[in-house]
Amino acid sequence: MKAVILVGGEGTRLRPLTVDTPKPMLPLVNVPFIEYVIRLLKKHGVDEVILSAGYLPTAFDDHLGNGSDLGVKIVYVTEEKPLGTGGAVKNVAAHLDDTFIVFNGDILTDLNITQLVEYHRAKKAVATLTLTSVDDPTAYGLVPIDAAGNVQEFLEKPSWDEVTTDLINAGTYVLEPSILDLIPSGENHSFERGVFPLLVERKQPIVGFPSSAYWLDIGTPSKYLQAHRDILDGQLASDFSGSEIKRNVWAGEGTKVAESAVVFGPCVMGRNCVVEADAMVFGHTTLADDCVIGRGARLEGCVLASGVHIGEGAVVRNSVIAAGCVIGNKVHVDEEAIIGVNSVIDEDNLLKKGIRIWPDTKMAKNTIRF
Repeated sequence: MKAVILVGGEGTRLRPLTVDTPKPMLPLVNVPFIEYVIRLLKKHGVDEVILSAGYLPTAFDDHLGNGSDLGVKIVYVTEEKPLGTGGAVKNVAAHLDDTFIVFNGDILTDLNITQLVEYHRAKKAVATLTLTSVDDPTAYGLVPIDAAGNVQEFLEKPSWDEVTTDLINAGTYVLEPSILDLIPSGENHSFERGVFPLLVERKQPIVGFPSSAYWLDIGTPSKYLQAHRDILDGQLASDFSGSEIKRNVWAGEGTKVAESAVVFGPCVMGRNCVVEADAMVFGHTTLADDCVIGRGARLEGCVLASGVHIGEGAVVRNSVIAAGCVIGNKVHVDEEAIIGVNSVIDEDNLLKKGIRIWPDTKMAKNTIRF
């Protein structure tokens, strides 16, 4: 079976992490997010993946190649201009000749795709949409269904007085090739606002598949950090690389933790990391390869990409530090701050309240204190 993964977006809500890296290539516990998606599809019998890319498309080919390392065949198709969800799938129509899956490249899930496809075929549907329950459906596309599972209508980002269900469009579909005839070629076109409502209007068999599987849109800093916490907590099955040096603490080859340092789980550290004397690394923290945590530094619930250097007495909580950054002595980074690649933050700065520091920034001593 074939699957189309939509990876064309620019990931603007995650800037500056996505300035030079497409969102699906961002790491989740040191593994690119796109690999979680492909491994899930492979587990459920998908043997060919079509990546519909637009923004920084070569990053996918450079890392994934032909897909053989993940046990699938990968085909790359690049949009010359943004085509929307429907237009992107129409753009790869030449590769689709049977029932296929569409997977939104923003979504982390452990959805049972085998059951989804079986449901689609049992219902003899032309389109089956995975639905998930959320506490606040007003930020999503609401999809009411009847007792037989038939989709009744689509409400994009409804107001509270329009909410009649908590089921939203979860961004994974099973579709028949005939649906491609409803999408104009070369135009920006949406499944959610164009194709699916048209199927309802024409009374075509379009059904919803309610699922209680893990589901998370990783598109914001808060959700990106939550994804790390959830993976470390075991809410999704993951095999962490390295050795478990103590309960729920994994460390890659060459990583050294000073005798007076303390590391609490769940935590994953990559290869050749150094945790110096008296440093404290608390749970839900991920370190990529070659990170150095200075004497007396404190980390908690944060994500450090490769080659990050944290100075003596610095504190990093609930924030993301991109690759190659240097965080000076006694710097505090907190409250979902994001520091872009190769930035140097000199000592005695306080960065919090969701502040975003652009790549290659050089911040002098005591520049920001709030």
